[in-house]
Amino acid sequence: MIDQLFGSKTRVKLLQLFYSNPNRSFYVREITRKIDEQINSVRRELSNLLSIGIISSDTNNNRLYYEVNQAFEYYDPLRAIFGGSGDKSEAVTIPTSDAQAQDLKSLGNVELVIYSGQFTRDESSGIDILIVGDINQTQLAKYIEELEAKESKDLRYTVMTPKEFKYRQQVNDRFLTLLLSSKKQVLVDKHAILSPAKSKKTKPEEE
Repeated sequence: MIDQLFGSKTRVKLLQLFYSNPNRSFYVREITRKIDEQINSVRRELSNLLSIGIISSDTNNNRLYYEVNQAFEYYDPLRAIFGGSGDKSEAVTIPTSDAQAQDLKSLGNVELVIYSGQFTRDESSGIDILIVGDINQTQLAKYIEELEAKESKDLRYTVMTPKEFKYRQQVNDRFLTLLLSSKKQVLVDKHAILSPAKSKKTKPEEE
């Protein structure tokens, strides 16, 4: 029904890709691979979405990238349909696919997963992935290897225990501060530790 409403299966897939990844940029061949559609169809629909203002584009390293335009007038209702939330916050948690959720679950007790760096084209953080939890190192190595193959890029990642993450938050660790202030995509936030209400609590309340 959504295909009929929006006129094109490719268009619907593109909207789902962009609105489920509000802080990520994609180039044409990457998009074609992710949504499994013909490149000519993808280019045509990208041109349509660009002309409407739903997405924006810019060039980096001689490659044209596209991402959702969060300033678009109808961003919120479209995100509610295609991305699962109308929140524009950079810390919005992206719904993971069943396969992705299973992959992350295999790593152990995962509490927080953040994509930045190459995923969001913001190098201020210095890394591409942060994983917080009690992690199985063997499974982690396998996960990163498979993700690098899927993304066709070498990925920089950091793993912290929940205790280390909490401590770094409390002391305003420079590395963590840069990451959390960067353009990012939150895949998992098990205890909503990046929610605005919790982030304001930098020290225990006095009795």
